[in-house]
Amino acid sequence: MSATDTPARAKRAAGTATTTPTSRMAALARAEMTLLGRNKGTVFASLFVPFVLPFSVRAGAEEMDLAGAGLTVGTLVLPAAIGFSLLFAVYSALVGVFVVRREELVLKRLRTGELRDVEILGGSALPAVLSGLVQSLLLAVGCAVLLDLSAPSAPHLAVVGLLLGLVLCAALAAVTASFTRTGESAQVTPLPVMFVSMAGSGLFFPLDLLPDRLASVCELLPLTPVITLVRGGWTGDLSAVEALGAVATAVAWTVLAVFAVRRWFRWEPRH
Repeated sequence: MSATDTPARAKRAAGTATTTPTSRMAALARAEMTLLGRNKGTVFASLFVPFVLPFSVRAGAEEMDLAGAGLTVGTLVLPAAIGFSLLFAVYSALVGVFVVRREELVLKRLRTGELRDVEILGGSALPAVLSGLVQSLLLAVGCAVLLDLSAPSAPHLAVVGLLLGLVLCAALAAVTASFTRTGESAQVTPLPVMFVSMAGSGLFFPLDLLPDRLASVCELLPLTPVITLVRGGWTGDLSAVEALGAVATAVAWTVLAVFAVRRWFRWEPRH
């Protein structure tokens, strides 16, 4: 009886000891959430700034000919608010997370355990991605109420745009972290992408108000297809060809970013 039960007990014990990629990433995400909450500067920039910047867009929108572009104040401010959340709560915050964890040898130690590389990056990014998702939903509801926006005409486009934006910003953060040496410089290296995105991706003014050549260039920026899809989800005036083009551009940037991470991401401190 005892000899029969021993293998069964051993098998059950082995079964409880095994972990899954989901459980490993969840455990890492919980630990990262705790560490992220202790960084007051990151929390302030991630949670406060995205809720303030849309007011500047709202003030500037009053001086634009939005009717000529087929837009309203709401359809300008809402995608911009979501774009700010993606840039500050996801992209900028994750650059600091990846760099600091690398310099503290956390990433190197994690690689010696069960976690795979993609699980380490995904688990570390999960709190910021969830924060960006929740913020974007809150901003969408707030803008809809305060700016008297109707329900989105093509909600599937807005959902696709938001999800692509979350993945893309997380991947771009890992790329930027690859070329960032210290935690202090992580406050500076994200700025080029952020400034270019805010100036040319339709956050402060729609691309329809730009000269045609400049607008064509801005359409190829990483965040532009995300803003285009979110805005098209509310206005409903995005054709199937335009929507597919925006999705293809966002996917292309994501694939390029993933390739760059696999090629250049550093797991040990840069000396």
